[in-house]
Order: sequence, then C-alpha cells, then structure tokens
Amino acid sequence: MSSLALSRIAAQDPAPTIADEVARLARQELAPLASAIDAGEVYPSDFLRRLGKVGAWSSHVPQEGPADLRWAIQSMVAIGEVCGATAFMAWCQNTLVWYVANSTNMKLAARFGNCFSSGRALGGTGLSNPMKSLFGIERLKLKGRKVEGGYIVRGTLPWVSNLGPDHYFGTIFECQDDGAKGEAGATVMFLADCSDPAITLTPCKPFLAMDGTGTYGVQFRDAFVPDELILAAPAAPFVKKIRAGFILLQAGMGLGLMKDCINIMDEVHAPLGHVNRYLPQQPQQFRELYAELEKEAMALASDPYNADDSYWRRVVALRLRIGDASVAVAHAAMLHCGARGYLVSHRAQRRLREAYFVAIVTPATKQLRKMLADG
Repeated sequence: MSSLALSRIAAQDPAPTIADEVARLARQELAPLASAIDAGEVYPSDFLRRLGKVGAWSSHVPQEGPADLRWAIQSMVAIGEVCGATAFMAWCQNTLVWYVANSTNMKLAARFGNCFSSGRALGGTGLSNPMKSLFGIERLKLKGRKVEGGYIVRGTLPWVSNLGPDHYFGTIFECQDDGAKGEAGATVMFLADCSDPAITLTPCKPFLAMDGTGTYGVQFRDAFVPDELILAAPAAPFVKKIRAGFILLQAGMGLGLMKDCINIMDEVHAPLGHVNRYLPQQPQQFRELYAELEKEAMALASDPYNADDSYWRRVVALRLRIGDASVAVAHAAMLHCGARGYLVSHRAQRRLREAYFVAIVTPATKQLRKMLADG
C-alpha cells in the first residue's frame, strides 16, 4: 500500500491510535495511582490533562455535522480496565466537551471548545438532578432570574464530580421570572465557573469507593451567569439532542470494568480453576456478554444524533444491561478469587465497589427501568 493511501487512512481514522496511547498511559501511569484515587488520597488532574494532550477528549467532537462516539468510548474502556474512578472522571470530561461542541452559542464554543477537548481546562457535568427532573423523579434544584446581560442563579447541587477551584461544569436552572417576560418555568443550560466567589464547593462525606473523583456539593449564592456562559436557552431541545451521547459515553466505564473482572477470573484460573469450575458463572460467559454489549455500543455510538424513538430505547436498554452486567461480573470475580479477593490490597473488592457505582450513577438502574416503562 502506498504511503499516500496510508496517510489517507490515518487522516480518516486516527482515533484507534489515540485509544492505544490511552491504554499505554493507563497501564504505565494510572495503575500505580488507582488505589490512592479510590481511597480519596489523589485527584489525578495531571493525568487527566496528560490524556487531553494525546487526544482522549477530542475524538467525539462533531466534524461538519456528524459525530462519532466510538473512539471516546474505547479510550474510556482502556482507562476503566485500570481504574473505574478515572473512567468516571473521563466520562465527566468527555460529557463537558460534548455539551460545548453541541452548543449554538458560538462565542462560548470558540472560548471553551479546544480548551476542554485538549484538557487544558477540566470539568464535569451537573446534570444528575436535571436528568432526574426531566423524568419526573426530582424537581430542579437551581433557580434563576433574568437580569441585564445574564442571569442570577441560586440553589445547591449535592454531588458534582471532576471539579476543582479552576474547573467548569454544565448544568440547568429553572427560570422564576414573572410571566411578563414569558420566561417563568423555562429552563436554561449553562456553564458554571467554579472560580466564581458566589459558587462554593463543599467536600462530600466519604464514599464507599472512588473518593478521588473531585466530587463536591455546589452552592450558588446569587451567582451571576453571563450570557457568554449560556449553553442553551431553552434547555429542553438541547438536552434531547445530547442525551444519547450523555448516556452512551457511560458505556466506557462499565465495559472497562467488565474487561478487568474477566481478567481477574482468568488470573486465578491456574491456582483455583479446579474448584472455581463449580461456580455457576464462568469467564467465557462474560466474554460473550462483553462482546455483545460492545458490539451494540459501537453501533449506537456511531449515530448519536439519531432522533428515532426506537434508537433512544436501544440506548437506554444498553445502559441498563451494562449496569447489570458490571455488578454481575464483579460479583463473579470476587467469588472466583475467594479469600484473596477479600484482601484490601486485591483489586477484586475495589472492582465490586466500582461496579455498584456504574449501576447507581445517573441514570441509575431504577431510573432506566422507569424510562423504559414510561415509553
């Protein structure tokens, strides 16, 4: 094959190389940090910025209309195979990039697009409460009113991750203006700037796992949000556009965890296979399930703007299956390891704790089931 042909292939499909480089960095630089991140001793901001430099946060940015999430998910799989907490932070960063890349606020996109996708600035997604609100589970916790040049926002979000004093995140408030402006009850999505003195980050109580994820309670005390930080107004049509990507990008967390749990079962086969063969769930079953889930994820991730209801239901169903599978495979890995997996030093018990997070992070298993039941 000619060098010209090879260069064309590389130009069309550079992202597999990105995923390979992410996997190398995860093995070499992230693996030694995984336990400390889990324990809350380390927030790996330097590593997250390093991933940005190799393109981990930019492969899913829409190119002249279409978008493809496959390689972003594959990169997160490589991260998640080593550390579930960092895979979650990778999802936060990728989702933040996804918000900005889809905003019609050109000034905002020009200011933050490359900044976030390159990893020069880090941040997260504050859509847990809004996503629950959209499906009738909670009420919006942030309220805003229109003022000259922007909005004044009040309220508290209990958990927002991948944050720090110089980070950003996307979230939604409900307008409380009077009817004269025609905005009461409308929703607005915006970028929150954590360096704003009217925005307070409060450390959360210790978690069961993944404590080094930069997770805080966030309080808005009459914070001024300028028009330059508005992602979408009204928010509802924008959320409908980005919702499939929001959920599909989570696939990387679960799939990466599944891969490592299968690895764990394979690692103990030599010393324990003679007795592990009596367990009802074997690694080959999970390899087949993983292949099935990955195939569906890649198919859906290649078309994230698909507006068909049937496509949306497939996205929700896949996310539900990945959450269930993560818990099942981590449980099986613990049983295959036996007492050695019960040691604090063994990653099997960390994987089990991480698996429950995959099942409960928004949209959680119960919300996904509600969404499918509601149609």
